[in-house]
Amino acid sequence: LLLLLLLLAMAAAPRVTNAGDPNILSDFVLPPNANAVDAAYFTYTGMRVVITPDPPDNFTAATASVAEFPALGGQSVSMATLLFPAGAVNPPHTHPRSAELLFLVYGSLQVGFVDTANRLFARALRAGDMFVFPKGAVHFQHAVGEGPAAAVSAFGSANPGTLSVPKTLFDAGVDDAVLAKSFKTDVATILKLRAALAPQ
Repeated sequence: LLLLLLLLAMAAAPRVTNAGDPNILSDFVLPPNANAVDAAYFTYTGMRVVITPDPPDNFTAATASVAEFPALGGQSVSMATLLFPAGAVNPPHTHPRSAELLFLVYGSLQVGFVDTANRLFARALRAGDMFVFPKGAVHFQHAVGEGPAAAVSAFGSANPGTLSVPKTLFDAGVDDAVLAKSFKTDVATILKLRAALAPQ
């Protein structure tokens, strides 16, 4: 009887799950077919493109995730630099595998996210401010000042993923009738939205 009660208690106990990056059993992950690495493996120069005196013409994000910087594998970190000309928008998007911690280097940004209760949490940021976007929350950034803005974002995953809401809805092949019914509009309006989002 005691054994039966113990088994029932174990079966009813809540199970703990971990949805983050997997833990590694070494200091770092070696690239495939490599027995050793040197300091060059731990160096990423892809962010040099953001060190420019002239702001870009459009919103630009430079990322350093495990896809661009393999040394991040198993380290549960990545980052992005976000460059905004005046008035530019980083459209609503999500990071399904990580929260985002944004640090505004210069300029002014209006930022915000929507939670699962459909509440908007928005704030105007000045240089030196930080804002956190919860994991998976739809969020945005908008350069609201007269000049450009730049921010650095840190992620708690080597592969946070990015799903752009407009691109996901209008560029992934979702049927026009489904979108029209979902947005309570007509197919002609959906076609106009698709055309506006098409690459120029």
